[in-house]
Amino acid sequence: MKKYYKGILIGIGFIALSAILYYSHFLIFKDSHHIFLYLLGDIAFLPIEVLLVSVIFHKVIEDKDKKERLKKVNMVLSVFFSEAGVELMQFFSREDQHLPDFREFLLIKPQWDNRDYKNALKNLKGVRYHLSFSGPCLTNLSEFLTSHRELFLKLLENPFLVEHETFTDLIMSLSHAEQELSSRKNLLTLNDNDYRHLMTDIERAYQLLLVEWLLYMNHQRKSYPFLYSFSIRTNPFDPQAEVEIQ
Repeated sequence: MKKYYKGILIGIGFIALSAILYYSHFLIFKDSHHIFLYLLGDIAFLPIEVLLVSVIFHKVIEDKDKKERLKKVNMVLSVFFSEAGVELMQFFSREDQHLPDFREFLLIKPQWDNRDYKNALKNLKGVRYHLSFSGPCLTNLSEFLTSHRELFLKLLENPFLVEHETFTDLIMSLSHAEQELSSRKNLLTLNDNDYRHLMTDIERAYQLLLVEWLLYMNHQRKSYPFLYSFSIRTNPFDPQAEVEIQ
């Protein structure tokens, strides 16, 4: 009750003020007919006013805020991919022996539209990832993730990412994989069970990375064509990609 006490007092105050003003009007003009005529008219218009303010105007403002938040979220995504994401994908594209089985879903073409991206995302989510990294490969991945630990922590602290669950899941998975890898005394002498556990953590982060990259690329396509062109020409999964424009 204390939570709403102040609001209730304000409401009572406004009602009392309105009653005083109406009573003052009656004392001055002695015309109760006029008072009730306009009072009824104001009450009749009230549902329309509520509709305009609480539904239509609120929806317009909410949509505008949503676009602004989405813009800021994708600015953060841009930082992630430029600082770590692209290099991480280059690493996976070199080490994933099963990449040819689903590479076609990552070979983004300039003419792709929403339907192509939805199809690629649908197919990627159905892929069973079976990574098999050597000890030195795990060591390199551990060093890379550890070097970007501060970046991951800052991204998790960013308030704009609260509503972006897929990207939050990605950063959490990468952070977890980094913790697991960096906690091992020797990545060259893992037993089979521990090795499989680590690869499961890495596969989870790998899938989330690919999904988030496609979502980000689709946003670039709509909002930043010049960045989209560069990203396509430097696609880490396309062996034919050339940054130079032919």
